Amino acid sequence: MATNKMFFAGTGGMGILLMGQIVGTAAIAEDKAVTFFPSYGPEMRGGTANCTVIVSDNEISSPLVHESDVVVAMTVPSMLKFEPTLKPGGTLFLNKSLIQQAPKRSDITVYEIAASEIAHDMGETRVANIIMLGAFVRTTNIVSSENVEKVIRDYFGERKAALVDINLKAFHHWTP
Repeated sequence: MATNKMFFAGTGGMGILLMGQIVGTAAIAEDKAVTFFPSYGPEMRGGTANCTVIVSDNEISSPLVHESDVVVAMTVPSMLKFEPTLKPGGTLFLNKSLIQQAPKRSDITVYEIAASEIAHDMGETRVANIIMLGAFVRTTNIVSSENVEKVIRDYFGERKAALVDINLKAFHHWTP
């Protein structure tokens, strides 16, 4: 039985908490146990933002994560803060558009995705988080792509229907 502990981290306004919510909601659809624990600076947009997500086949006793399996870092400060939490053999996804320095650890797997640059090239800078989410989902298989697509459709729904297609395109942009 698997338990996966994750940090999603960046700056307020980047959709960090949305990434965690989408993963958690997709995991619930797969009958997995989930915790979602958001944290953000007082400034909200522009301040720090991160969340922990735990997805497990078993009951989860605490939402706190001290040692993670996966870190998704959108900015340098988020990489510096959360890279040390990774277990040996853990996985770090970093937004290489905004993080030019190399991680310090050599005992982890690193995926560098130019998420902000790809989003800019797509004409919608707000989808960088969904590009990272796509890389995370297809690489880790913690939740299925199909359930994430359903959550994206449901989240944007009729009220924001114009954003469904660009977010699905962003989600499928990166492949391992």
